[in-house]
Amino acid sequence: MVALFGRFLSLAWCDNYAMNSTTIPSYAPLKNDTFLRACLRQATDYTPVWMMRQAGRFLPEYRATRAKAGSFMGLAMNTDYATEVTLQPTERFPIDAAILFSDILTVPDAMGLGLSFALGEGPKFASPVRDEAAVTKLEVPDMNKLRYVFDAVTSIRKALNGRIPLIGFSGSPWTLACYMVEGAGSDDYQLVKTMLYSRPDLMHRILQINADSVAQYLNAQIEAGAQAVMIFDSWGGVLADGAFQEFSLAYTRRVLAQLHKEYNGARIPSIVFTKGGGLWLDEMEQLDCNVLGVDWTVNLTKARAIVGGSKALQGNLDPNALFAQPAQIEAEVVKVLNAFGTPHSGAGTGPTHIFNLGHGISQHTPVEHVAALVDAVHSHSRQMRGAC
Repeated sequence: MVALFGRFLSLAWCDNYAMNSTTIPSYAPLKNDTFLRACLRQATDYTPVWMMRQAGRFLPEYRATRAKAGSFMGLAMNTDYATEVTLQPTERFPIDAAILFSDILTVPDAMGLGLSFALGEGPKFASPVRDEAAVTKLEVPDMNKLRYVFDAVTSIRKALNGRIPLIGFSGSPWTLACYMVEGAGSDDYQLVKTMLYSRPDLMHRILQINADSVAQYLNAQIEAGAQAVMIFDSWGGVLADGAFQEFSLAYTRRVLAQLHKEYNGARIPSIVFTKGGGLWLDEMEQLDCNVLGVDWTVNLTKARAIVGGSKALQGNLDPNALFAQPAQIEAEVVKVLNAFGTPHSGAGTGPTHIFNLGHGISQHTPVEHVAALVDAVHSHSRQMRGAC
């Protein structure tokens, strides 16, 4: 049913878009806005929860759909399959937000770098960017090359039928640059850091193009139906102090400056997550975003004292805690919630918290342990507010 609905919606939306680029699809009213309210630092009845990589390999139904698709990109580029796997965790768990199923490397793929995924391996680019000639060829891609992403956003938003909000996302300019130069994942980032230190002019050129590309990409997701957007600065924490500010933070700021803050009468919250970025929270507090995500190395009590006056916080359970038994998982959830403390209540705005993991969920995580996590977040956060 989801597949059939997604195919119909994709065709209808493309036809409408072709006739009138200002056409805005209509959607069901949102029934659960807890996540969006927390993003905007408004009071909520409980702490909302979702998980990075929640639509993924830890779910048996995901693996079945992936097998039907034949490849990761076959899954991501098919509107029906992308809709199906995005909805799978929302149907298993009472989570408070869905996140688009896609990959952070779709933008450089649209630049012509040739993205591929070998079974059991990470992403690889056929044409990495390692010299001046390759950098010179880079340009902001035609967003029509990413139409499959925007079609998926619209299809997912329709299929959610207002149950919970939909998050769109992209990799940060620096994180994209890491993969573009290295050609794949890396343990030491030697190639990209060599360019950074020996030819900073080339690195800045890559980052400028990436930032403008990411901004257009996220805006197009918003226009297609995303109700919040997230920037994954997955590798910002590998940079030295000083280099982080120049090569990561500055270009995240460039993206944020171009994003829609409102669309179709609704505010669109933005989230920035820098893995390993706890050292720079005071500087990240100045970013023009609504939420800062933090990994498990960050003390939430201290983070709230630094940024809670202007930003919501998202995080930050160690994903490996989910391999403990449910009783221990509940205890770790309570520690995280208590570390943040009682969120804002009443009118106006104040410090708020969105529960998440400190990074993506492991593919080996037992499904029942995720259920225990979600239940513990909802129940303990209600108790903290004095609710039943």
